[in-house]
Amino acid sequence: MIIKNGTILSPGTSEQYRADLRIVNGIIAEIGDSDSFPVEDEQEKIIDASSCVVAPGLVDVHVHFRDPGYTWKEDLHTGARAAAAGGFTTVICMANTNPPVDNPDTLMDLLRRAESESVRIHFTAAVTKGLHGMELTDFETLASLGACGFTDDGIPLTDEKLAEVAMRRANALGLPLSFHEEDPAFIEKPGTNRTAPAIAEDLLVARDCMLSRYTGAVIDIQHISSAASVALVRTAKALGAPVFAEATPHHFSLTEEAVQIFETYAKMNPPLRTEADRQAIIEGLKDGTIDIIATDHAPHSTKEKMRDNFFDAPSGIIGLETSLGLGITNLVRSGHLTLLQLLEKMTVNPAKLYRMDPLASPQGVSAHSGFEADSARDSQPCTAGRAPKISGYQQTAFYGSIRPGCVADLVIFNPDETFIAGNYQSKSENTPFTGMQLYGKIHYTICGGRVV
Repeated sequence: MIIKNGTILSPGTSEQYRADLRIVNGIIAEIGDSDSFPVEDEQEKIIDASSCVVAPGLVDVHVHFRDPGYTWKEDLHTGARAAAAGGFTTVICMANTNPPVDNPDTLMDLLRRAESESVRIHFTAAVTKGLHGMELTDFETLASLGACGFTDDGIPLTDEKLAEVAMRRANALGLPLSFHEEDPAFIEKPGTNRTAPAIAEDLLVARDCMLSRYTGAVIDIQHISSAASVALVRTAKALGAPVFAEATPHHFSLTEEAVQIFETYAKMNPPLRTEADRQAIIEGLKDGTIDIIATDHAPHSTKEKMRDNFFDAPSGIIGLETSLGLGITNLVRSGHLTLLQLLEKMTVNPAKLYRMDPLASPQGVSAHSGFEADSARDSQPCTAGRAPKISGYQQTAFYGSIRPGCVADLVIFNPDETFIAGNYQSKSENTPFTGMQLYGKIHYTICGGRVV
């Protein structure tokens, strides 16, 4: 496959330039100036990426594919299709399924079935057995079988000592822990800023940031929603805590006023909050306090979402197919982030959390952080807008780089072309963004050198 005339954006190496790419056997084989290498095989697929950006495939560290147990909402196959439609080539599934991913049999079944899907699907394991918050799962066995991290997402860990022990166990394995931060003692009813106030989040964020600093464990504060929590993460990082934080597109795009308009389609945990909270999240994205943009893709059926009582409806919205568009529309075009910075939060930083290797095998999550540069000259980034003539290049970088030798996981999109959100590949349609015009139309998603 040859991708011609595109603008290469490589956030892992801070490069931006126009070039052609050649992909061979699922690997980026060559990069060069336009027309610098001819078509050698008449069967070779040619993609014209004129007016488009060619970027690393997006990585989402927080999705719910509802498989097993809730497959009327989503399953591995439809989740993978939604991911591909949104430009994602790698996703991390949460463990709150039925049964939960707290045992080897469930994990191995998921890993086996994921091998046949079009994108790379990885799986976290539960922190506690049955998601009950009382007894830790067998971290060591689950990690040895392929769990890429641990989380009880959807359910907070209220036992601080158990949280500390979990951090130490995960840290010994070199794997991250992800935390849903809502203290139920302060929640009257989930889903609105009034009934699930920010203090419920702030208390657990403060606790877990300090426990991370105390234990040295890498943790991820999921779907951060409050200004105080952003400040707490900023302080924790300044103190040296190895904390990551993620923000969702809905939390940087909407406020609690959206609940009045979209009702249950704007109900999520944690809830949408005030404009001051939204602006604090944007500032956190700008200054690096918030490392990752993650969707918390949470499919529910229309029947479930349309219950008469708002609080009887489940929380959560789908997000894979609108995430890039919302980032470009509400962050890049508004001047908050450059496109390269946005892509860093959707490729490089998520991959750092899970230590993904750009030279990894197709399903690989590796403990190796990168690979050695060929020379000091080759390791210099190309930022002048011209294409480096390189072949067989190696550079220290996490997944999120476009360089020869890296796996050909790519997304090709036009940041100036609009599309109307809708016609989803997901089984579900529970999102307030349907019908909205967004920038950043995706033309191709390529995983392992194949258009998906």
